[in-house]
Amino acid sequence: MRLPVSGLLTGGGGLPVAIVRACLRGDGGGSPTAVVDEVPLGDDDRRRVPALAGTSHAVFVSVSDGRPGGSGDPTVSLRFFTAEGELPACGHGTVAALAHLALRAGDEQYRAALRAAGRAFAGWSVREKTHVKAAFEPGPVALREPTGIELGLVLPALGVTSGTLAPGARVASVGRSRLLVPVGSRSALAALAPDFGRLRAVCDRLGFLGCYVHSPPTPTGRVAARMFAPSIGVAEDVANANSTACLAAHLAGQGVTDMAVDMGDSLGSPSTITAMAQHTPSGPLVHVGGAAKLTHTVRLPLPGAGH
Repeated sequence: MRLPVSGLLTGGGGLPVAIVRACLRGDGGGSPTAVVDEVPLGDDDRRRVPALAGTSHAVFVSVSDGRPGGSGDPTVSLRFFTAEGELPACGHGTVAALAHLALRAGDEQYRAALRAAGRAFAGWSVREKTHVKAAFEPGPVALREPTGIELGLVLPALGVTSGTLAPGARVASVGRSRLLVPVGSRSALAALAPDFGRLRAVCDRLGFLGCYVHSPPTPTGRVAARMFAPSIGVAEDVANANSTACLAAHLAGQGVTDMAVDMGDSLGSPSTITAMAQHTPSGPLVHVGGAAKLTHTVRLPLPGAGH
C-alpha cells in the first residue's frame, strides 16, 4: 500500500538521495544520477525525483541477501525513471547504483545479481582511490538494418545529411529500440543541431527510445557519440551505456572488441563509457561500464508534499 506523502516526511526532513556522477572521464565529468533506496512512492512521484535532484535520471534500489543466511551475492532490484516515466533499462543508472552500493558496502570488490524489468543480469565493481569502476552485462542485443522509411524520417530531424552519414546504421535493442547512426567524423557529430520537436514526433511514431549518433571507431576502438532521446524527456544524454553496448555488439562483427566511447562534450560534462564484446554461439556477449563517484547527498522535499 502506498503511504501518504506527508507520512514519509518525518524523521529526516525529506527523501534521502545520493548524487552519483557515472561514466567519468578521468576524475571529472560524468552523468549526474539520483540514486534512491526503494521507498513506497507512486510512479508519478518517482518521475518527479530527477527534476528535483537536478539529474536526468533516477534509479531506485532495493537490496536483499543472496542466499539464506546472507551468503552469496546480494540481489539488487533496480527501477529507472526520467521525468517522462519508467524505463526498462538505464546503463549509466546501473553504473551509478553499483558504485553507490560498493561504497556503502565498504569492500574493495562488490558483486550483485541485478534485476530490472523482469530481467536478471550480473554486475560488479572495484573501488579505487578516487572512484569506483563498475560494469555489468546488459543482456542480448537485437540488431537489424533500418528501413528506408525509418531513415527518411529520422535523418532530417537529426540534421544528418547524405554528406555526413556513414555506412552501417542499425536499429538496436536492449530493452527498447534505438537507432544507431554513424557519421563520418567527430566534427560532423559535434556540429549536429537536431530539431527536437520533430525528432520526438518521429521517434514516438517509430517506437524508438532515441538516436545514438557516433563517429567511426579509431584503430584503438575510440569513438565519440551523442544520444538524443526527447521521447523520454532527455533532449541529449550526458552518457548512455546501453546504447554503447548496442554499438559494441554491432562493431564486434567488424573485429572491434574493446571500445571507449566519449560523450557529454557538447553538454560541458565529458564522459566515457567502456565496452567489451566477444562472439559466442548465442550472439555477442557484451560487458559495459565506466567509472563513477558519489559527489554529495541531498534530502529532497518529497514530490507532492503539501498537496
